[in-house]
Amino acid sequence: EIPLRLVGSEMCIRDRFVRASFASVSSPAWTQSNVNSDSTTEIEQEITKEQRHNLSSFRALDWRPYFSNLKNGAILVDTTSRALHFWSEDKSVYNLYPSSVPMSDELTRRGRTRVVKKVEGPSWRPTPSMLERNPDWPEFMPPGPENPLGTHALYLSWQYYRIHGTHDTRKIGRRSSNGCIGLYNEHINELFGLTTVGTCLLYTSPSPRDVEES
Repeated sequence: EIPLRLVGSEMCIRDRFVRASFASVSSPAWTQSNVNSDSTTEIEQEITKEQRHNLSSFRALDWRPYFSNLKNGAILVDTTSRALHFWSEDKSVYNLYPSSVPMSDELTRRGRTRVVKKVEGPSWRPTPSMLERNPDWPEFMPPGPENPLGTHALYLSWQYYRIHGTHDTRKIGRRSSNGCIGLYNEHINELFGLTTVGTCLLYTSPSPRDVEES
Protein backbone atom coordinates (compact mmCIF):
# COMPACT_ATOMS: atom_id res chain seq x y z
CA GLU A 1 0.00 0.00 0.00
CA ILE A 2 1.23 3.50 -0.88
CA PRO A 3 0.20 6.05 1.76
CA LEU A 4 -2.11 8.71 0.34
CA ARG A 5 -1.23 12.36 0.81
CA LEU A 6 -4.23 14.55 0.12
CA VAL A 7 -2.30 17.71 -0.61
CA GLY A 8 -3.35 20.59 1.60
CA SER A 9 -5.58 18.18 3.57
CA GLU A 10 -9.17 17.50 2.54
CA MET A 11 -10.57 19.95 5.08
CA CYS A 12 -8.31 22.72 3.82
CA ILE A 13 -9.16 21.97 0.19
CA ARG A 14 -12.88 21.97 0.85
CA ASP A 15 -12.61 25.20 2.82
CA ARG A 16 -10.76 26.84 -0.07
CA PHE A 17 -13.41 25.58 -2.52
CA VAL A 18 -16.28 26.90 -0.43
CA ARG A 19 -14.64 30.29 0.06
CA ALA A 20 -13.75 30.53 -3.63
CA SER A 21 -17.28 29.67 -4.72
CA PHE A 22 -18.54 32.83 -3.04
CA ALA A 23 -15.87 35.03 -4.60
CA SER A 24 -16.64 37.47 -7.38
CA VAL A 25 -16.30 35.83 -10.80
CA SER A 26 -16.63 38.84 -13.09
CA SER A 27 -12.97 39.21 -14.10
CA PRO A 28 -11.26 37.08 -16.78
CA ALA A 29 -9.90 33.63 -16.00
CA TRP A 30 -7.21 32.45 -18.38
CA THR A 31 -6.14 29.01 -19.47
CA GLN A 32 -4.44 27.34 -22.37
CA SER A 33 -6.26 25.50 -25.13
CA ASN A 34 -4.61 25.63 -28.57
CA VAL A 35 -0.89 25.77 -29.20
CA ASN A 36 0.95 26.75 -32.38
CA SER A 37 4.37 26.75 -30.70
CA ASP A 38 5.83 25.96 -27.30
CA SER A 39 4.46 29.15 -25.76
CA THR A 40 1.45 29.96 -27.95
CA THR A 41 -1.90 29.36 -26.29
CA GLU A 42 -5.54 30.12 -26.61
CA ILE A 43 -7.23 31.79 -23.66
CA GLU A 44 -10.30 30.78 -21.75
CA GLN A 45 -13.49 32.79 -22.00
CA GLU A 46 -14.32 35.14 -19.18
CA ILE A 47 -16.10 33.53 -16.25
CA THR A 48 -19.45 35.29 -16.34
CA LYS A 49 -21.38 33.01 -14.00
CA GLU A 50 -20.58 30.85 -11.04
CA GLN A 51 -19.34 27.37 -11.81
CA ARG A 52 -20.06 24.74 -9.18
CA HIS A 53 -17.09 23.47 -7.24
CA ASN A 54 -16.63 19.78 -6.62
CA LEU A 55 -16.53 19.22 -2.86
CA SER A 56 -17.19 15.54 -2.28
CA SER A 57 -15.47 13.26 -4.77
CA PHE A 58 -11.90 13.06 -3.48
CA ARG A 59 -11.03 9.43 -2.80
CA ALA A 60 -7.96 7.27 -2.87
CA LEU A 61 -7.45 5.09 -5.94
CA ASP A 62 -5.18 2.16 -6.59
CA TRP A 63 -2.86 2.67 -9.56
CA ARG A 64 -3.00 -0.91 -10.83
CA PRO A 65 -6.36 -0.81 -12.65
CA TYR A 66 -5.07 2.15 -14.68
CA PHE A 67 -1.36 1.47 -15.31
CA SER A 68 0.66 -1.69 -15.97
CA ASN A 69 3.66 -0.23 -14.10
CA LEU A 70 4.94 2.97 -12.51
CA LYS A 71 8.07 3.48 -14.59
CA ASN A 72 8.92 7.22 -14.55
CA GLY A 73 5.91 7.76 -12.29
CA ALA A 74 2.25 7.99 -13.26
CA ILE A 75 -0.46 10.66 -13.28
CA LEU A 76 -4.18 9.95 -13.40
CA VAL A 77 -6.41 12.90 -14.25
CA ASP A 78 -9.91 12.11 -13.01
CA THR A 79 -12.14 14.49 -14.97
CA THR A 80 -15.24 13.52 -13.00
CA SER A 81 -13.96 14.26 -9.50
CA ARG A 82 -11.70 17.05 -10.81
CA ALA A 83 -8.63 15.61 -9.17
CA LEU A 84 -5.12 14.64 -10.22
CA HIS A 85 -3.46 11.55 -8.75
CA PHE A 86 0.32 11.05 -8.78
CA TRP A 87 2.25 7.88 -7.93
CA SER A 88 6.04 7.81 -7.85
CA GLU A 89 8.03 5.07 -9.56
CA ASP A 90 9.32 3.66 -6.26
CA LYS A 91 5.78 3.69 -4.80
CA SER A 92 6.84 5.89 -1.90
CA VAL A 93 4.68 8.86 -2.93
CA TYR A 94 0.98 9.04 -3.68
CA ASN A 95 -0.40 12.58 -3.84
CA LEU A 96 -3.92 13.73 -4.66
CA TYR A 97 -4.40 17.29 -5.93
CA PRO A 98 -7.63 19.23 -6.65
CA SER A 99 -7.69 20.51 -10.23
CA SER A 100 -9.64 22.38 -12.84
CA VAL A 101 -10.92 20.36 -15.79
CA PRO A 102 -12.33 21.19 -19.25
CA MET A 103 -15.67 22.97 -19.41
CA SER A 104 -17.41 20.34 -21.55
CA ASP A 105 -17.09 16.80 -22.85
CA GLU A 106 -16.34 18.22 -26.28
CA LEU A 107 -13.23 19.91 -24.89
CA THR A 108 -12.18 16.85 -22.87
CA ARG A 109 -9.68 14.49 -24.41
CA ARG A 110 -9.37 11.05 -22.82
CA GLY A 111 -6.64 8.49 -23.18
CA ARG A 112 -2.93 8.08 -22.59
CA THR A 113 -0.17 10.60 -23.04
CA ARG A 114 3.14 11.48 -21.37
CA VAL A 115 5.21 14.41 -20.19
CA VAL A 116 7.57 15.52 -22.96
CA LYS A 117 8.83 18.81 -21.55
CA LYS A 118 8.93 20.67 -18.22
CA VAL A 119 9.01 24.47 -18.10
CA GLU A 120 9.49 26.63 -15.02
CA GLY A 121 8.18 30.14 -15.63
CA PRO A 122 6.42 29.46 -18.95
CA SER A 123 5.79 32.39 -21.27
CA TRP A 124 2.56 32.84 -23.17
CA ARG A 125 1.62 33.96 -26.67
CA PRO A 126 -1.91 34.12 -28.07
CA THR A 127 -2.50 32.32 -31.35
CA PRO A 128 -2.93 34.38 -34.57
CA SER A 129 -6.67 33.64 -34.53
CA MET A 130 -6.96 35.00 -30.99
CA LEU A 131 -5.13 38.18 -31.99
CA GLU A 132 -7.47 38.60 -34.95
CA ARG A 133 -10.47 38.45 -32.63
CA ASN A 134 -8.79 40.46 -29.87
CA PRO A 135 -6.28 42.89 -31.45
CA ASP A 136 -5.82 44.71 -28.14
CA TRP A 137 -4.36 41.63 -26.46
CA PRO A 138 -0.58 41.44 -25.97
CA GLU A 139 1.38 39.36 -28.46
CA PHE A 140 3.61 38.04 -25.70
CA MET A 141 3.37 37.67 -21.95
CA PRO A 142 6.49 36.83 -19.93
CA PRO A 143 6.44 34.79 -16.75
CA GLY A 144 4.79 36.66 -13.91
CA PRO A 145 1.60 37.14 -11.90
CA GLU A 146 -0.51 37.86 -15.01
CA ASN A 147 0.68 34.83 -16.97
CA PRO A 148 -2.22 32.39 -17.58
CA LEU A 149 0.03 29.32 -17.25
CA GLY A 150 1.03 30.09 -13.68
CA THR A 151 4.47 29.29 -12.38
CA HIS A 152 5.16 25.89 -13.99
CA ALA A 153 3.90 23.81 -16.91
CA LEU A 154 4.16 20.16 -17.90
CA TYR A 155 4.02 19.86 -21.70
CA LEU A 156 2.34 16.67 -22.93
CA SER A 157 2.73 14.61 -26.07
CA TRP A 158 -0.75 15.81 -27.05
CA GLN A 159 0.11 19.04 -28.81
CA TYR A 160 -2.61 21.20 -27.34
CA TYR A 161 -2.53 20.03 -23.75
CA ARG A 162 -0.69 21.05 -20.60
CA ILE A 163 -0.85 20.57 -16.88
CA HIS A 164 -0.02 23.99 -15.48
CA GLY A 165 -0.47 26.33 -12.57
CA THR A 166 -2.83 29.26 -12.34
CA HIS A 167 -2.83 32.61 -10.60
CA ASP A 168 -6.65 32.55 -10.68
CA THR A 169 -7.45 30.11 -7.89
CA ARG A 170 -11.20 30.39 -8.50
CA LYS A 171 -10.87 27.85 -11.31
CA ILE A 172 -9.63 24.97 -9.16
CA GLY A 173 -12.34 22.40 -8.52
CA ARG A 174 -14.39 23.67 -11.45
CA ARG A 175 -15.10 22.75 -15.03
CA SER A 176 -13.39 25.90 -16.21
CA SER A 177 -10.74 25.21 -18.85
CA ASN A 178 -10.63 24.77 -22.61
CA GLY A 179 -8.78 21.48 -22.35
CA CYS A 180 -5.85 21.82 -19.97
CA ILE A 181 -5.62 20.74 -16.35
CA GLY A 182 -4.94 23.51 -13.86
CA LEU A 183 -3.48 23.24 -10.35
CA TYR A 184 -2.76 25.68 -7.58
CA ASN A 185 0.71 27.14 -8.15
CA GLU A 186 2.06 25.53 -4.99
CA HIS A 187 0.78 22.16 -6.18
CA ILE A 188 2.18 22.36 -9.72
CA ASN A 189 5.48 23.41 -8.17
CA GLU A 190 5.50 20.23 -6.11
CA LEU A 191 4.30 18.01 -8.96
CA PHE A 192 6.91 19.58 -11.24
CA GLY A 193 9.61 18.33 -8.88
CA LEU A 194 8.13 14.84 -8.66
CA THR A 195 7.65 14.19 -12.37
CA THR A 196 10.16 13.62 -15.13
CA VAL A 197 10.13 13.65 -18.91
CA GLY A 198 8.48 10.33 -19.66
CA THR A 199 6.00 10.33 -16.79
CA CYS A 200 2.87 8.56 -18.06
CA LEU A 201 -0.56 10.18 -17.91
CA LEU A 202 -4.08 8.90 -18.24
CA TYR A 203 -7.08 11.20 -18.67
CA THR A 204 -10.20 9.29 -17.73
CA SER A 205 -13.43 9.04 -15.79
CA PRO A 206 -13.19 6.95 -12.60
CA SER A 207 -13.96 3.56 -14.16
CA PRO A 208 -10.87 1.89 -15.66
CA ARG A 209 -13.12 -0.45 -17.63
CA ASP A 210 -13.75 2.37 -20.09
CA VAL A 211 -10.03 2.83 -20.84
CA GLU A 212 -8.02 0.67 -23.22
CA GLU A 213 -4.26 0.31 -22.93
CA SER A 214 -2.38 1.98 -25.77
